[in-house]
Amino acid sequence: MDEMSSRAVRTAFATLYERGLAYRTEALVNWCPGCKTSVSDLESVAAEEQGSIWEIRYPLEGGASDSGVVVATTRPETLLGDTGVAVHPADPRYAALVGRRVVVPFVERAVPIVADDFVDQAFGTGAVKLTPAHDPNDREAGLRHNLPAPTILDESARIVSDAPAPFAGMDRFAARKAIVAALEERGQLVSVKPHTANPARCQRSNDILEPRLRTQWFIKAKPLAEKALAATREGKTTIVPAHFEKTWEHWLTEIRDWNVSRQLWWGHRIPAWYCSEGHITVTADAAGPAGCSACGAPPEALTQESDIFDTWFSSGLWPFSTLGWPDQTPDLARYYPSQVMETGHDILFFWVARMMMLGIELMGEPPFETIYLHGMVRDPEGAKMSKTKGNVVDPLSLIDDVGADALRFALVSGTAPGADQRLAPEKLENSRNFMNKLWNAARYVLGARPDVPIGDRPQGRDAYAAAGPYGAWLAARTEAAVVDVEHALATYAFSEAAQRIYDALWAEYCDQAIELAKVTLADPAVSPEMRAATWWSLVESLDTLLRLLHPMAPFITEGIWEALPHREGEADLLAVADWPAAHGTPTGASAEIDAWLELVREVRAARTAAKLPAGAWLPLVVAAPASLQQIGMMLAPAIERLARVRPLLIQETFGGDAEGLLVVAGNLTARLSAPAADPDALAADRERRAKDLAAARTQLAATEARLADPSFTGKAPPAVVDGAERRAKELRDEITRLEGEGG
Repeated sequence: MDEMSSRAVRTAFATLYERGLAYRTEALVNWCPGCKTSVSDLESVAAEEQGSIWEIRYPLEGGASDSGVVVATTRPETLLGDTGVAVHPADPRYAALVGRRVVVPFVERAVPIVADDFVDQAFGTGAVKLTPAHDPNDREAGLRHNLPAPTILDESARIVSDAPAPFAGMDRFAARKAIVAALEERGQLVSVKPHTANPARCQRSNDILEPRLRTQWFIKAKPLAEKALAATREGKTTIVPAHFEKTWEHWLTEIRDWNVSRQLWWGHRIPAWYCSEGHITVTADAAGPAGCSACGAPPEALTQESDIFDTWFSSGLWPFSTLGWPDQTPDLARYYPSQVMETGHDILFFWVARMMMLGIELMGEPPFETIYLHGMVRDPEGAKMSKTKGNVVDPLSLIDDVGADALRFALVSGTAPGADQRLAPEKLENSRNFMNKLWNAARYVLGARPDVPIGDRPQGRDAYAAAGPYGAWLAARTEAAVVDVEHALATYAFSEAAQRIYDALWAEYCDQAIELAKVTLADPAVSPEMRAATWWSLVESLDTLLRLLHPMAPFITEGIWEALPHREGEADLLAVADWPAAHGTPTGASAEIDAWLELVREVRAARTAAKLPAGAWLPLVVAAPASLQQIGMMLAPAIERLARVRPLLIQETFGGDAEGLLVVAGNLTARLSAPAADPDALAADRERRAKDLAAARTQLAATEARLADPSFTGKAPPAVVDGAERRAKELRDEITRLEGEGG
């Protein structure tokens, strides 16, 4: 064990013991006969299983064999440990029998009939046997009525050796069959009825857990839980998504004392020592105590506790034990508390609650400002992965297939706060293609460095300034991506952040920025200064986008970023480089270029709809307002290349006899000459646009109705509401465009 971690564990336990929050007592624990250790309630899983209720006659002491009480039980194998029979005090069927005694079969032990409110009169016969050493409810009832608690099952869940000879040493389930058969032979088995039960099973071994009396160490959970609840109620710590706050409240309100003892070989040993008088000495000293703290017995007369800590005890110290605690280190002062704890919702109580409780108790403040809970990854059909089903996906195998970055990006793209996601092959393939697209784009940019003096890399926005309208447009598009990603990350909308980066790199940088730059970089008529400025603009934008993508795809972004030319004094690694910041870049030129790029997209769509040959160069006439004509002229070579049009004619208005496919993009209206166009295809295109318009109107109405519903805007996560508002704006823009095209 790491000594820093071991010291923190010892110190934490000793501190809790000194504060009266740790104690040792005999109690019923969940015992796994397969693992040979106790396990917590949260390490058990329960599922409905079909079983039986056995009704067994316990004869009255001194009475006839057919007299007595018929008890109902789901566990006949434990009757050898019975020390009482319980009935409800208000049950008239047994009122006259309370205080009398019945005889337990096989052990022939006379035990009392007691009245207790915990008995459900409607269960079975309304009379239940009490086995205090093997059932939590029976244990509580046994304590209330001073009943003994003999153990009848050993650590392997076998009947103990001093039990009656026919059953001693039997496995519990074999003993069940044998005892039921013997009861039937004796005439004491009254009936067997079907019953649905929810037995608790061990998560590790899948064995049915056995309640077992053991002397264990416990942490008083209530005082710690109350402080953790206060932190979330007072807003010191926020849980995202908020609906998990109800689960948090329920768990911490209903919490029971935490059994931290485990009977395993590997782990942090509990730092408690015992002398022959039964005194307990606890110390954080690695060398152990100097002697018994109560009677002064020498250290050689002391025996250390053999149990180890529950792994969640040491894990619960993680936010500060990793920073050097209990020493007051610079790391501890700087990083505790942290801002965000991100983990799966399935261990909210296993781990997060433990960290909160121990952090507040030992450090005086919550370890996190925000707890972000992600969902679970499921198989392509949405089923939970399990070894039994054989649908577990090995991440190392996926990394071999698509790469670590593609896997990470696919997972981030599919995540939503608290919601599970399906890991589908097409999602991984799309992510891999995205990484390939980025790699090829970077190769082009680095290989397209103009063969002219380019000087040192410009500073910040200066990198775009010399590239004229193109630089201003690229700066605005890049800055818009920074703003959008920042907003998505701030609201924990990680999938939206991933999608925005995807769009910025693929649709804007690769398909637009690089394609526009190719014309300038390849044209010898363009001045060396403009070619250099255009290239630096590409480098600056790529640098920024790599920084945005780095947390989601660290390896490919690090490799590309290191290959970029850097400014003096910059970080050596992208991992520690500055996060990009928005500077408020003017958007005038950006909007003008965007208008022409939108026209390119619409021309491409029109060509596809009309089934025009993909490689054919077609004439395009554009009616553009004066404010857009200059930019259009500048971009003409790139527009021709991207839209596969030539010649491109830009003018104020159309002539009266203008013909061809009508294309509308904002303030730009164009006619695409298509003499070879299929008339049927043109008619189909008009029909398609009409359908698209109707669909857009329907979607807009539904989206606006959703936004007008207070139950949606008031309860949905902010990122979801923002997404709906953006979608409504997109639909309005689409409707305007389609109406302009005569849809």
